Amino acid sequence: MNVVTGAFGYIGRYIARHLLESGRAVQTITTHPDRPNPFGSAVRAFPYNFDRSDDLVASLRGASTLYNTYWIRFEYGEATFQEAVRNTVTLFQCARHAGVERIVHISVTNASLESGLPYYLGKALQEQALIESGVSYAIVRPTLVYGKEDILVNNIAWLIRKVPVFPIFGSGEYRLQPVYVGDLAGIAVACARDSKSTVVDAIGPESFTFKEFVKLLAAKIRPGLKLVHVPPAMGIALGQAIGLAVRDIILTKAELRGLMDGMLTSGQAPNGSTRFTEWLEAHKEEVGSSYSSELARHFRWRCAALARR
Repeated sequence: MNVVTGAFGYIGRYIARHLLESGRAVQTITTHPDRPNPFGSAVRAFPYNFDRSDDLVASLRGASTLYNTYWIRFEYGEATFQEAVRNTVTLFQCARHAGVERIVHISVTNASLESGLPYYLGKALQEQALIESGVSYAIVRPTLVYGKEDILVNNIAWLIRKVPVFPIFGSGEYRLQPVYVGDLAGIAVACARDSKSTVVDAIGPESFTFKEFVKLLAAKIRPGLKLVHVPPAMGIALGQAIGLAVRDIILTKAELRGLMDGMLTSGQAPNGSTRFTEWLEAHKEEVGSSYSSELARHFRWRCAALARR
């Protein structure tokens, strides 16, 4: 038995699918247990129950491996990084009490306890909690993850389709190494087979500057779109204005800082096989064809739940 957190979401869905296709049993722990189940009866769903540890232990009991994708992209309302770290500690403790033999945790490249960026600091605190849990572990640190259900890359493509000119923050020479979500899932599942505790980055085979990345998207989606260099502060202001229009948070200052600081790159050799250029060619008609809302996907359920109390 394998438990995958967030199997109805993005990365968790690909991990669950990979496991099922390999003939392995899967359960999920999710914030959305009542959502339509994309796997039907093949995957049973349980709520996180962070505030009821006995129930959380029960939903983990019998699992040999826990694949953890739980995290938040940014703070919103009562959802904070501090709360997410605290919940992660509870999850890992419950996994140990349930007898889980190995935890494969999805983190992020360049997570650090010394980071001044809350996202990367929080990810490092998650990693620390796992290391201290006493359970055999694999920490998988992906770069920029892309795929059909992606939000960040999809919404860059959506903006390319919609705006008269596209803003490039600063020089645009900072780099990223996108990794396909299916490759990430394969790396995560492979890490479960080894009993040795390890930390590994998940990296795609291609590297781009941000400007090259946007040019590539524009060439496939909307040739001739003009790119305009703007100061980062102006880019954030433009993002906030568009966010108001679509009732979402498109990009935070911390996310832009992480991108410009090269946090979505790795010094390790690439271990993903899917080339973004080839994936984009195959999906150029659909990527960015509609807007993907982070708030609608991950946060508004919480507001509705609080309203029902």
